[in-house]
Amino acid sequence: MKKERNNPIYDITPFTLLDYPDKAACILWFAGCNMRCGYCYNPDIVFGKGKKGTAEALSFLQSRKGLLDGVVMSGGECTLHKELIPLSQQAKALDMSIKIDTNGSRPKVLKALADQHTLDYVALDFKAPSHKFDLLTRSNLYKPFTESLEFLIASGIPFEVRTTVHSAQLQTADILNMSDFLTCKGYTGNYYLQHFTNNSKTIETLPDSVKKEFETDFSTDSIQVMIRESI
Repeated sequence: MKKERNNPIYDITPFTLLDYPDKAACILWFAGCNMRCGYCYNPDIVFGKGKKGTAEALSFLQSRKGLLDGVVMSGGECTLHKELIPLSQQAKALDMSIKIDTNGSRPKVLKALADQHTLDYVALDFKAPSHKFDLLTRSNLYKPFTESLEFLIASGIPFEVRTTVHSAQLQTADILNMSDFLTCKGYTGNYYLQHFTNNSKTIETLPDSVKKEFETDFSTDSIQVMIRESI
């Protein structure tokens, strides 16, 4: 087999019951990211090079036809890769549903996936409120994130919003700000708060996080805030 010049995929998790709600799925981990969140658990993927090409990924998916319900496209940031759309189309042709894990920085890609009917579920990471976003993500991508959020709300595509909380970076007032922001935008789904897992390999060396922020009820009349222990 001819080796592909571009290998966008860092690794493949062949089976998961946790990462796609109510579906047996696999995970394709796309290398690289356009944010540098200090708490990120996947520095090897963020800074690493892809090891697998789309032909290898497709061969794997074909071998799981009829066995898996869906595919999770994750990373890193999967929407950075031009291969995402054709690979999603190929997975869809195998009767697999598509879930995208994204930081929301590429709204045009989400729209393109939706136009191709290859966007079945999205997990949208809400990194920080506007006044902390650039500092925590080492990027200036807050506006594209809001565009992605607005598109998903308007589209009717099922999605969830989630935030990883490190107590040295996000405090109770920040989370209340973020919950209010989602309400003002018209979001009515579940908002998941994920406590940072201490003693993890991360992009930055961080102090231990404490769970004091989770003592507050952040739910609103339209948003149910739910606590997850980790990603």
